[in-house]
Formats: sequence, C-alpha cells, structure tokens
Amino acid sequence: MTDNKLHVSVRYDKDIGYVATMPGRPPIAALSLGGLRKQVEGLLRPDEPIIMLDLDREARRERDRRRAQPCP
Repeated sequence: MTDNKLHVSVRYDKDIGYVATMPGRPPIAALSLGGLRKQVEGLLRPDEPIIMLDLDREARRERDRRRAQPCP
C-alpha cells in the first residue's frame, strides 16, 4: 500500500498570514488555512495525493485563537 498523502509544512507569519512550503515549489501565502489549502490544491493535478497541512507551533496557536473567537 502506498502513502497517498502529500505533507505540506505550514508556518504562521503575523505580517502575511499562513505560509506553506513544498519541495520544489515556491512558498505559498494566504490569510486563512482554507485559502491556503485551495491554493495548494490548485497547483496539483486531480490525481495527486491527499494534502496534509503540517502546522508548526505558531500556526497551530493562530488556528486555535481564531477558532476560539465567537462568530458574529
């Protein structure tokens, strides 16, 4: 069985948002994790692996902070 997952490293920069890095490609930045995922998916062919975002400590902290905010 092959591992059909592409692990993408994600860090958070307070000035530009979430930044993803993948081998052989330039970094991708987005203001939200959803927007970042869409940009990564747009670079890949439909038959490419499942995308797994591996968040560093700062990215996890920012995600959790945003989730804790009440919806308007």
